[in-house]
Amino acid sequence: MSRPGIVVAERRKTRQVHVGSVAVGGDAPVSVQSMTTTKTADVDGTLAQIYALKGAGVDLVRCTCNDLGAAEGLARIVPRSPVPIIADIHFHYEMALAALEAGVAGLRLNPGNLRKPEEIKIVASEAKDRKIPIRIGVNAGSLDKALYAKYGGATPEALVESALHELELFGEVGFEDVAFSVKASNVPLMIESYRLLSESTDHPLHLGVTEAGPPPAGIIKATAGIASLLTEGIGDTIRYSLTADPVEEAKAGRQLLEALGLRERKGLDLIACPSCGRAEIDVIAVAKAAQSALESLNLPIQVAVMGCVVNGPGEAREADLGIAAGRHKGHLFIRGKIVGVVKEDEMVSALVEEAKKIVEEGIEARLAAADASAEAEAERDRAELLNLQGDDVNHSEQVIAEIRRKRSH
Repeated sequence: MSRPGIVVAERRKTRQVHVGSVAVGGDAPVSVQSMTTTKTADVDGTLAQIYALKGAGVDLVRCTCNDLGAAEGLARIVPRSPVPIIADIHFHYEMALAALEAGVAGLRLNPGNLRKPEEIKIVASEAKDRKIPIRIGVNAGSLDKALYAKYGGATPEALVESALHELELFGEVGFEDVAFSVKASNVPLMIESYRLLSESTDHPLHLGVTEAGPPPAGIIKATAGIASLLTEGIGDTIRYSLTADPVEEAKAGRQLLEALGLRERKGLDLIACPSCGRAEIDVIAVAKAAQSALESLNLPIQVAVMGCVVNGPGEAREADLGIAAGRHKGHLFIRGKIVGVVKEDEMVSALVEEAKKIVEEGIEARLAAADASAEAEAERDRAELLNLQGDDVNHSEQVIAEIRRKRSH
């Protein structure tokens, strides 16, 4: 039996950055990250994956922003995401600027891919004005050729020099809201690089073994690197880079932190949308009420509280059970399928009763018991809401028009 109060190591003291609502570094809990594998331009597919990741325990999600379609996708994704979104930038600094305009909560820049100092400083200056943090993400596989030649390969010294050089460029425009990563697919190289970096800066560190591969070997490889550092008190946020469904990354990351006593174990897993222009209810109040009602039951179930009937069931289709709010109604759904329509003041009680039945009878039995008329009624409600609010209640198209205007110059 484990004894209370024992911790793996005292956390290294770091400064803190805020990626949207999530604090990274300082006294904040170690957070879990993952990255979507969908095309970011596929808004609905990407959002569905983000909700699945949230349900699996993720705190932050990274999406690629490699072209204009991806940037426009981000403008539609950000207001509907249940977690802060970080844009992964490849070779074009213009995409970093477009992602900032789309409203992302953070950027990841790779010094090996984006190398022109003037472009890097433009991005840093814009991020500073918007108070958006940047992760300087060094990768042993894409190290600048000059550093590779200087050190005779991808060494810890080379990776750390790359990271700190980028920080110097940021400093020239007064930007300090920075986190670091120095990833490698070689576990000993990764460990030594982070150790060296932790001695060189007090900025928060994002841990990961890049290109770890498919499970189970990939999980073992990533755990070897990430856990080794966490047990030394190094690391503020983590990501498993697996050749698998990213939900597997989220689960592995969460389980590791729980195993090390760095995150609290949870029974009920409640996810909720952030609320946006389409919400017809106070999502926060309903989510809190549902959390309070369900937590005491200690049911091993994932429940979603969504603010609208238009997008809710699809975005949270991986949840065991959910409620999507319409105009004075709630659409009860199981794994994305509408199984009932209830009055607004009955939404929480309906969730509680259905959660009990799912645990007792199983998902398939409850799907079989669905109200046959519910889907048709739900479709009428969705059509009515779209007719009243229009297709672009979050004004995403205005943001996209501005992105296109600036990128066309």
